[in-house]
Amino acid sequence: MNALIRLELARALRNRKSLFFSVAYPSILFLLIAGTADSTTKVDGTGLTLPTYMMVSMASFGALTAVLMGNSERIAKERENGWVRQLRLTPLPGRGYVLAKTASAAVVSLPAIVMVFLVAAVGKDVRLDAWQWLALTGAIWAGSLVFAALGVAIGYLATGDAVRPLTMITYFGLSILGGLWTPTTTFPGWLQDIAEWVPTRAYAALGQAIEQSQAPHAGDIALLAVFFVLFGGGAAWLYRKDTLKA
Repeated sequence: MNALIRLELARALRNRKSLFFSVAYPSILFLLIAGTADSTTKVDGTGLTLPTYMMVSMASFGALTAVLMGNSERIAKERENGWVRQLRLTPLPGRGYVLAKTASAAVVSLPAIVMVFLVAAVGKDVRLDAWQWLALTGAIWAGSLVFAALGVAIGYLATGDAVRPLTMITYFGLSILGGLWTPTTTFPGWLQDIAEWVPTRAYAALGQAIEQSQAPHAGDIALLAVFFVLFGGGAAWLYRKDTLKA
């Protein structure tokens, strides 16, 4: 299993197109959204300025891009070209394959997070304590594992032709409903109630709490843990189901 993890890491880091998209795209969006905003006006209901709020949102969005977009499509292609069929001839368990894919995607998400932080600090003069930068990086990076597992599940749920539209719908739905592009406080009341149960809302809330020098809310951590179990378990089940069909 360790050999497979190393192989997946090497493959992910060699994909320059995917790396550029996941690293540069969120930073560009951050500058477009927060570039002209002042550093004093607070976002309603958050206690954060727009640059600090959007920094966490875009860092979370960058991690989501890295772990979800590339993972699902790559797995669907591997199923079509026979790579997964070859793995089935080895003693690798389903959980090992899911772990390898999740780990490689999580490593790719780290540069996306750091790049948004650098752009925010240099371009919008966002200033935090050293412990906050470290805690933000750790929380957002660890939280990306939830969506890495989702990417594996989608890769096994969809065929090669259907995986991209399904991934895009999931990707944009989670981004919008989770308030990564627009604060959920601007949503209508009924949509805010829905957003409370969307994992990306809880994901971004981890970083927002740290920015306010608070501990992440237990409810947000619990929600992400539940989704991680659901996505990870679903990915392993779909892997085994696909194995039985072969």
